[in-house]
Order: sequence, then structure tokens, then C-alpha cells
Amino acid sequence: MANCINIQRSLDWCMGTPELPGIKRRVYYIAKNQIVKWPAFLRDDNGRVSSSTLSGSFTLVADAKWHYIVILADKSQLTSEAQGEVPSQTQLNKATLVHPGVGPEASAASAYLNNSDNVFVVEDMKGNFRIVGSERWMTKTTVAQDNGQGATGTTSTTISVEATDEIPSPFYVGTLDTEEGVIHCGDGATSGGNTGNTGSGGNTGGDDDDDFNGNWGE
Repeated sequence: MANCINIQRSLDWCMGTPELPGIKRRVYYIAKNQIVKWPAFLRDDNGRVSSSTLSGSFTLVADAKWHYIVILADKSQLTSEAQGEVPSQTQLNKATLVHPGVGPEASAASAYLNNSDNVFVVEDMKGNFRIVGSERWMTKTTVAQDNGQGATGTTSTTISVEATDEIPSPFYVGTLDTEEGVIHCGDGATSGGNTGNTGSGGNTGGDDDDDFNGNWGE
């Protein structure tokens, strides 16, 4: 007979605690076939996830690096909703990532994001890093583009991500080996510490506002 341990607990909240909405301007991603080892969930004896934070770091194949996308934070979003039926319910995690450019670099994104199984890392306004993409289920990534309408229109390349997981976008405390160096995710979590990712600030450098690898607004 199964040992049905009760993993439920109280969920408290202190009045006046600030909960900062939104996500930051730089999102990281990589194709899953570049990952050798994934961080794992902590589980009880029955296989139930017992923590919302993944344990360990991603291990990549030789010479692989996490890439980044600079987004318009005010137009981008991270959400999660339940799907399926008991006893097989899961979470469908979604990220809407709006990049301002529509030139050659941004347009090429469809070639390497569509039809590819990817994983994305998004940082929230408290410095928590969240994972969109699971080792178990395929991630659906689509790219849409809008060249704007009329003199007051707005251009955008929108990357939409859908990924099934066991909990809403798991938290990640580990390292990301990026093109610009190693990021220690979670070091600034909840304290508002500087993790090298800005909020929605303006252009502080870089001449090409259509660089999909992130020179826009950096």
C-alpha cells in the first residue's frame, strides 16, 4: 500500500508585502539538444514535487552557450494555468516575449525558434529566475511579426512560448553559461539585488536597434 504522506502546508502572506509585477528586459534561451544534464525537482517517496525550486545547474554540451533576447518588458508577460484532469493535471506555462525589431536579425528568429524544442529563462522583478520549458515535455515556440500601421504604428517581433510542467514556471538557483559569461541565478532573488538584467529602461548604448541578440537598449 502506498505511503500517502501529506505534503500540504499553510500559505501565508503579510499585509503590505510588495509583490512586483512583470519581467525584466533580457531573456535567455537554448535548444534542449544542447543540454546534457538538467536540474531536478525535489520529490517525496511518491514522486510528488515537494519544492518549486529546481536543484542543481544546467550542464551543456562542449562550447554551447545560452543566448539572450532583449524584450520590451512592459509588453511581455509570464503566465501559467492548469490543464488536464485528475489524476494527470499539469501546468501550461506561457511566455509572451516582445522584441521591438523587425529587421533581418529579428526575422531570422523564426528559422531557429519555430519547430525547435527550446527552454527559456525569465527573470522577474524580484530577481527570481524562472524556467519555461521542461525536460519531460516539448516546448512550443512560435514567432509573429508586425511591421506597424501608419505613422504612429509600432513594430514588433513576438515570441510566444508554451511549455507543460508540473508547477508554474519553476524557480532556478544555479548558473547560466552565457555568451557574455556565467550568471549566478538567484543571488539577487527577493532582495532586488542587481543580477545584470535591467527592468524596462531606455537605450543606454548600442547603435543597432534590431540586433536580436540583445544589443538593442543595452
